[in-house]
Amino acid sequence: QVQLVESGGGSVESGGSLKLTCAASGGRVIGMAWFRQAPGKEREGVACIHFDDRSTLYGESVKGRFTITTDNAPNTAYLQMDNLKEEDTAVYYCASNRVPIPCQVAITSPMSLDLWGQGTQVSVSS
Repeated sequence: QVQLVESGGGSVESGGSLKLTCAASGGRVIGMAWFRQAPGKEREGVACIHFDDRSTLYGESVKGRFTITTDNAPNTAYLQMDNLKEEDTAVYYCASNRVPIPCQVAITSPMSLDLWGQGTQVSVSS
């Protein structure tokens, strides 16, 4: 089974930046999505990318601030987070699926995804 591992989380002051990495091993994935979950809140879709054409999709709360990219060597996605806000504090997860689905579906349906990383903590302070 494909395994996903996130890295790059940490603590940053409001207005700062972080870059997260998700690396897949054990098989090929067609794309990746980033989600986040803060205590007491539902898991929220952040961004998604198709590896074939590198098309992307973002959650409304992060548009203009976060950028998802890939070099697809071998199966890796990045999440560049700029102008971070305190409300961005959460555990960030990358995810994919054994059955390919489009980003429009994946980013809004976390329960439909069956490949998940362990999460990486992002903490933004005022």
